[in-house]
Amino acid sequence: MANLTLDTVLNGIEPADQSWAEKAKARVEALAVPPWSLGRLSRLGVRLSAMQRTVHPDVTRKMIITCGADEGVAEEGVSAFPQEVTQEMLRNIACGGASINVLAKAAGAEVRLVDLGVKGDFPELIEQGRLVDKKVAYGSQNMRKGPAMTREQAVASLEGGIAVASDAIEKEGIQLLGTGDLGIGNTTPSAAILAVIGHHPVEAATGRGTGVDDAGLANKIQVIKDAIALNQPNPEDGLDVLAKVGGFDIGGIAGTILGAAYHRTPILIDGFISTAGALIAKTLCPTAADYMIAAHKSQEPGHTLMWQTLGQKPILDLDMRLGEGTGAAVAMHIVECAARTMNDILTFEEAAVTNKD
Repeated sequence: MANLTLDTVLNGIEPADQSWAEKAKARVEALAVPPWSLGRLSRLGVRLSAMQRTVHPDVTRKMIITCGADEGVAEEGVSAFPQEVTQEMLRNIACGGASINVLAKAAGAEVRLVDLGVKGDFPELIEQGRLVDKKVAYGSQNMRKGPAMTREQAVASLEGGIAVASDAIEKEGIQLLGTGDLGIGNTTPSAAILAVIGHHPVEAATGRGTGVDDAGLANKIQVIKDAIALNQPNPEDGLDVLAKVGGFDIGGIAGTILGAAYHRTPILIDGFISTAGALIAKTLCPTAADYMIAAHKSQEPGHTLMWQTLGQKPILDLDMRLGEGTGAAVAMHIVECAARTMNDILTFEEAAVTNKD
């Protein structure tokens, strides 16, 4: 089922199956433990059952999909790091030396690195299978001077993410996905997306990202205000928001989420940038939220507002703010525990343990 179009995916996403959720709840209540004493683990197990249509969910095969791109708005001085760091970190992840490589390995997950719009060419990495080429352009445009991309480019970035997720699920049997990002300056479009879709003040949506000082934060806030005022994105149209104040990496992440939902596959949403992608995905298809799992709460202040906007409660709060998919990788351990509680704990009847009744 290669080359799925955005329209096909948006029209094909089905809600998580509540009949399987009810069967899973019955199994949880039959387990040889005090009722619901495993708390959120059991509730997550029930959600997995509804997503996968089984009381025995399986998330053994895992993958983090890290989407990289450069942001045109970086020329406004919104990051503490120069833009060439995007290319340098792309090579680091491709060679297995970055934080996401280490944490994904610990979780038993693969890392799939995708170029949606990095300024540079990497033919040797693509040939070696270390990088997937879904490049839409060599970076987005500066949203303070006009739209970040055309509407056609926004669709291309979404379909790039859909294709990578679909290949992972259909061809490699991946059962649990996680999102990740790479791109200097990408907290700026993410904050803009939050301000527009969540109807939050720009000041509340914007944080220090890679560590800008007070003057840098004030500049970042003004840049976002200017971009929103100039482009007037429609908060009811996720494609319009992505095109006017988004980024190719965020489009790829949103596409990855939509692709996972289309294939009824749970997907862990990582940090601030990934959750901006989740906001775009939910705006395009509210049902896609059934397959999202909030991995963690980052130190970016707007991230809490994002989870509130999505109605999700993150699994972890470890003071992380790195991105790349690192929080999603760590949360994979918890999701696997939730699945195992549904599979490996015996019921009162199976364990020959006397129930309270």
